[in-house]
Amino acid sequence: MNVSKPDSALLLLGHGSTENPDSSQPCWDHAEAIEREGLFGSVHCAFWKEEPNLRQIWPMIEESEVYVVPNFISEGYFTRQVLPRELELQGHTTKRGELLVHYCDPVGIHPAMTGLLTKRALEIVDEGVRPEETSLIVVGHGTGLNKKSTEAIKVQVEAIRQSDVPFARVLDAYMEEAPFVADWRELTDTPNVVVVPFFIADGLHSYQDIPVLLGIESEPTAAASQREVFRQNPYRMDGRTLYYSSAIGTDPSLARVILDQVAYFDEHYRT
Repeated sequence: MNVSKPDSALLLLGHGSTENPDSSQPCWDHAEAIEREGLFGSVHCAFWKEEPNLRQIWPMIEESEVYVVPNFISEGYFTRQVLPRELELQGHTTKRGELLVHYCDPVGIHPAMTGLLTKRALEIVDEGVRPEETSLIVVGHGTGLNKKSTEAIKVQVEAIRQSDVPFARVLDAYMEEAPFVADWRELTDTPNVVVVPFFIADGLHSYQDIPVLLGIESEPTAAASQREVFRQNPYRMDGRTLYYSSAIGTDPSLARVILDQVAYFDEHYRT
């Protein structure tokens, strides 16, 4: 889908973090990539836990129309409750004074994520490793706040299963609800296991929490930008080979997904 909106602004929304400096980096990277293409009058980022925060961003936008794309994995608690509340949005399109605000779907529910997950999994394994002897685990947070928070992952897992990539097993696992990623040894029986975090950034969860749950680290470590954990693959554990990927949201191709969500909005939601 082609997008060219020189009279409109694009606003990417991220979670951000007060504890991990890498949490917001993908938002800035994707915003910079889109800005270089000159498709919008301006491109901005705003965050829940960092500055510029969600309530500070409006004075920074000079255009009369803005497309807001949540750089979030799932259509759950944050995208349906927190972000609309903080931005004072009502439905798909909101009039804020002279500003027309279009609220797009989050990036994580786009069908292209299936290909990104598969590509990431195949890229990380050593040459000669057979997918038929490999299990792929897509890892999410899991939460009781909103049941839709795991839906995006389940959809992607099923799509990979139905694709022509011959992994022995493809399954979802979570940090805080069953099936737990910490039980990866019991969940799989193949000699090779690839774990891909279905997160936006290599932040607190994907870089510091999940490695402990997998047994790669004994305790949370420094931020991703300060270490090279992903370059230490593979990990030999209990006679098996474990590969741990960086978060899917760090893939440069996600900039294209952001643009596709804008195009999808115009096609399906704009009246």
